[in-house]
Amino acid sequence: MRFAGAMLAAMFLLQGCSAILPASEDYGKRTLGTVWDDQMTESRAKRLIREARPDLADAHFGVTSFNGIVLITGQVASPEAKAMATEKVSELRKVKLVHNEMEIAGPTSMLARSNDTWLTTKVKTALLASDEVAGNRIKVVTEDGVVYLMGLLTRDEADAAVEVARQVYGVQKIVKVFEYIN
Repeated sequence: MRFAGAMLAAMFLLQGCSAILPASEDYGKRTLGTVWDDQMTESRAKRLIREARPDLADAHFGVTSFNGIVLITGQVASPEAKAMATEKVSELRKVKLVHNEMEIAGPTSMLARSNDTWLTTKVKTALLASDEVAGNRIKVVTEDGVVYLMGLLTRDEADAAVEVARQVYGVQKIVKVFEYIN
């Protein structure tokens, strides 16, 4: 029994040693803690924006966080509402940077939103199927035909991801919201 316990302890210790080797380290991979922080940031940001102004309670907008970089998309009625959204999200603890891409316009139709969902699926599938891109490290957000690409990538990986997304039928524009690791 002692031998089995010693073997388990040795396995855990040796497993920790493998993380020290830089050759196997993937600098573009987020930890589970970072993923959790991003999810909590998204939830808190949506709630803060909706609570800040009564006219935003029914507005169509989305908040996406990747490694502390936040993207706000959608439509709002006024420039003041857009500025307030940036201000509120910037106050959150784990937020490094906010990209507010909200449009001053009425909400998009259900048909446009369905098209955006389909476009996101096609782009994500193309990225995952590509041999040149680590598609599992890229988040795709589509709003009104505009594709936003988020991730923690090298500049070469980001350029390759844009090229893959550019080949997808229906993409009107691509906006890079990458954090570069080189």
